[in-house]
Amino acid sequence: MRKDVAFASQRFELSERRACKLLGMDRGSYRYEPRPDHNGPLREALVVLARQKPRYGYRRLHALLERRDHPASVMRIYRLYRAEGLAVRRLKRKRLSRVAAVTHVVRSNQEWALDFVCDTLATGRGIRVLAVVDAFTRENLSLEVDTSLSSRRVTRSLEGVIERRGNPEAIRCDNGPELTSRHFLSWCEERKIQLIHI
Repeated sequence: MRKDVAFASQRFELSERRACKLLGMDRGSYRYEPRPDHNGPLREALVVLARQKPRYGYRRLHALLERRDHPASVMRIYRLYRAEGLAVRRLKRKRLSRVAAVTHVVRSNQEWALDFVCDTLATGRGIRVLAVVDAFTRENLSLEVDTSLSSRRVTRSLEGVIERRGNPEAIRCDNGPELTSRHFLSWCEERKIQLIHI
């Protein structure tokens, strides 16, 4: 339509106003110039990160992007996330068939496994135990016991183990709230520890 207005004004020597009126186009629409996309680098970083971590939603991706020098509000990340058609894929539950697991762990400190165990005292009060195990040697590295264990307490316990044993390459854990919190994710990111959620 804009090309038609330009053609009419040049070919028939009409004013812009008259050409727009004849073709039924608003002059503001004819003169409109699209604004440049200021979200280009942020959009690219978001898409790359979402492909690397397909199980992360926009809030977790926002926390990672902030750590990687892409400051933006959560809502801005959400708008870009939706505009790019990104979404956490819902996993279809499948019946497990038990086969012998092929281990990819070949040395100590390659992968640690974290899990919580719950029990109740004789008084009726519940306790939780954080168990940290080396996946290769099956050695118990730490047992942290308390009535509640926050993500900061978990990272404090892991730092004590790291002082004795060194950094692991990866940590395998479930999707509990302590192990999916922003604090725990950023702690793993800072120490270059790969996080494997089961």
